[in-house]
Amino acid sequence: MYKASGPLNILLLGDTSNFHNTLAMGLRALGHTVTVASDGTGWMNTPRDIDLSRHDSRLGGLWLWFRMRFLLKQRLSGYDIVAVAGTHFARLKPRRLRSIFDMVRHNNRFVFQTALATDPFYIEECLDPQSPLRYNEWRVDRDTTPFRQSSWNLAQDWLDRPLYSYSRHLAASVDAVVTALYEYHISCRRAYPPEKIHYGGIPVDTDSITFTPVIGIPDRVKLFLGYPSRRMLEKGAERLLTAARRVAAEYPDRCSLDVASDIPLDEFIRRMQGSHVVIDQLYSYTPATTALMAMAMGKTVISGGEEDYYRFIGENELHPVINLDPRDDQSIYRAIRDTVLHPELLSERGRQGRAFVERHNSAKVVAERFLKAWEKHKLYRNHPGGKL
Repeated sequence: MYKASGPLNILLLGDTSNFHNTLAMGLRALGHTVTVASDGTGWMNTPRDIDLSRHDSRLGGLWLWFRMRFLLKQRLSGYDIVAVAGTHFARLKPRRLRSIFDMVRHNNRFVFQTALATDPFYIEECLDPQSPLRYNEWRVDRDTTPFRQSSWNLAQDWLDRPLYSYSRHLAASVDAVVTALYEYHISCRRAYPPEKIHYGGIPVDTDSITFTPVIGIPDRVKLFLGYPSRRMLEKGAERLLTAARRVAAEYPDRCSLDVASDIPLDEFIRRMQGSHVVIDQLYSYTPATTALMAMAMGKTVISGGEEDYYRFIGENELHPVINLDPRDDQSIYRAIRDTVLHPELLSERGRQGRAFVERHNSAKVVAERFLKAWEKHKLYRNHPGGKL
């Protein structure tokens, strides 16, 4: 176990999909004081100590900007470590984010970035046919995806000069960046020197997730597929749903299919808990939050789990994710069909999945990686900045 040089006072600024809140659990368990300031990731309404929600009104951005400037004087200053969530740690325009970030930079000792969501550098990586990422939600080899075809202007919005300039400024100003996914780690090389890029992974609160392994061989395999409707094409859910419905129609006595879209998080987790197999994302190299939670429960996961990712994290034994190939709809169908036709494998896959998450993604394990990255720069990079 990695141990920091002493207790730290840490601010996690912004959040996505409960990432920073879960990381805070691991950091607190290791003896550190942690404050989470976020908007609760919108509809997820995740826990936070300081609320940074934006009013849904014409002046909502201006109000939030003034509120954050006020909070900087009282509650967002004087920390040993600040980690900002991606580039959009608050729902503000780039010029306002930049001014807030610069004040955070000035009023705290060390400031890091957590690469946990889409940013301009990830978009550049996705669109580049020379990228080591052979596929993503925007491109499969040299072909555009349905998401790209439906969102032609979105990529350019990410690369728009004000946002791109602000993102470059942030990248040049932080002490280092800690990445959540293999894909983000690759894309960060476009903006950060190698010595400032560290891998953290996605934290999972394994202590609160009950491991419920499959007992025996079920007569009917329960498939679960959940997705937010606004991100259906981005996640490849329309292709996954077509394949899953085909399997369910062909083998009605061997499986059932539960499809959930835009439901509250607690209901989403309950329905996932009641399944044997969770079908998640199509275009990912790395199992993301839903897949990892399902694996911690003991579910078989059909999603992204490329050999590139396993090599990157040094895992030679546990490869529990049934990996999907987005190049071929028939292979997606076969992956789901074969899982249904071989229910005797579910128990062992579930055991491997739980072991994998405990080894690589428990909140404490990920917190230790973050601390190691932060401490390296805290000890060896003499930053002249903040006033404490």
